[in-house]
Amino acid sequence: MEKKLILDVHEKPKVAHWIALSIQHVLAMFGSTVLVPMLTGLPVSLALISSGIGTMFYLFVTKGKSPVYLGSSFAYIAPITSALALGATLNAQGEMISGANYGAVMGGLMMVGIVYLVIAIIIKFIGTDWLNKLLPPVVIGPTIMVIGLSLAGTAVNMASEHILIALVTLLTAVLVSAYTKGLLQLLPIFSGIVVGYLVAIISGVVDFSAVHQANFFEIPSFAFLHSTPVFNLEVASIMIPVAIVTITEHIGDHLVLGSIVGRDLTKSPGLHRTLIGDGVATFCAGFIGGPANTTYGENTGVIGLTKVASVWVIGGAAVTAFCLGFIGKFTALVQTIPGAVMGGVSILLFGVIASSGVRVLINNQIDFGRQRNLIIGAVILIVGIGGLTINIGKITLSGMALAAIIGVILHLILPDKEASYGQSSCKTELEVTDEDLVNQFTKPTKNEKVTSI
Repeated sequence: MEKKLILDVHEKPKVAHWIALSIQHVLAMFGSTVLVPMLTGLPVSLALISSGIGTMFYLFVTKGKSPVYLGSSFAYIAPITSALALGATLNAQGEMISGANYGAVMGGLMMVGIVYLVIAIIIKFIGTDWLNKLLPPVVIGPTIMVIGLSLAGTAVNMASEHILIALVTLLTAVLVSAYTKGLLQLLPIFSGIVVGYLVAIISGVVDFSAVHQANFFEIPSFAFLHSTPVFNLEVASIMIPVAIVTITEHIGDHLVLGSIVGRDLTKSPGLHRTLIGDGVATFCAGFIGGPANTTYGENTGVIGLTKVASVWVIGGAAVTAFCLGFIGKFTALVQTIPGAVMGGVSILLFGVIASSGVRVLINNQIDFGRQRNLIIGAVILIVGIGGLTINIGKITLSGMALAAIIGVILHLILPDKEASYGQSSCKTELEVTDEDLVNQFTKPTKNEKVTSI
């Protein structure tokens, strides 16, 4: 029999337990949340602050009924990088030296937040069937694979800076994920970064001068203080298609969490409220200069493992993350982590994202002996990974965004649509997408690691 929750959603722990449990959630999200800004060039401090603000707002909108933590989304790494490069000037080595367009990132992520709000309203009145018809597993799976595989070059290039440090980092993350149990198994990225960083320090490749120069308390450089949001079709074409994919992840994550806490979160507080919380969190993140937010499987894993589902604990973690963003020496210390360390964990993390796409196809028993499935999967992968670009007037579609759009179009025009939904007819495809995440946290004998995108 499954063990009941130690602390239910609305129950408040004792102060000492509250602090410890909240720090535990911070550790679970930390490695992935700070990795996104380090890969995109956004400030780490603003990623932590936007994560904290976004989670607190989410808890408010959902009336404290859903213990979800929101952290930086990996799905937007490539779109953020592309938006930053709009109008930028490069030197002879191909490095960005001026014109980093933070306004484009601000506007793009704010538009993503608006898309969440619009879809939340649609779902409120007509449900999710239309989303299921638009995005079957044969489109979702390969699109998720593209997100991970298109970032493979970034991971390898960073790892190549100091290959031995990167390999130690990668090996640590792999061993922690495969051979440890309990909370530690939920922290492979964090563990890999810590061990890799220590090896880098011993090797003499870490420069602490920025830490010495930083003040203990610092006001981050919020984007709205020096940049104006850019809202145009080019930015929209980069960002918005990714939002459709991450919304399906959002729905799946809430179905999973609902199975852990023993209640249907899609009905109470309601999927429209959870999407509003996630959307406004991303809107605010874009406005202040942080990366997009998304529901974090790592923190859902902590809830499944500890049986502590208290929103007070999640709120405590959010406040902690918010405060860390104002500690100058802490954010300076994080930024001293060498690229090789981040490259080492990125090899695993981006690979896990790509593998998650494969799992969507496997869980839904997609038959690639069927011609339409083979065509859709093949085109999405090649268009996305190959970086095909199409210019339509002032709109530029490329990479994952273009791949997702083409995948949806092919699904709508090709015959035999039922084949794209697989054999799991007893469940909707959005439920099946995260089915083995349910198994992971409701059946302790299964320890497969899952990471949010």
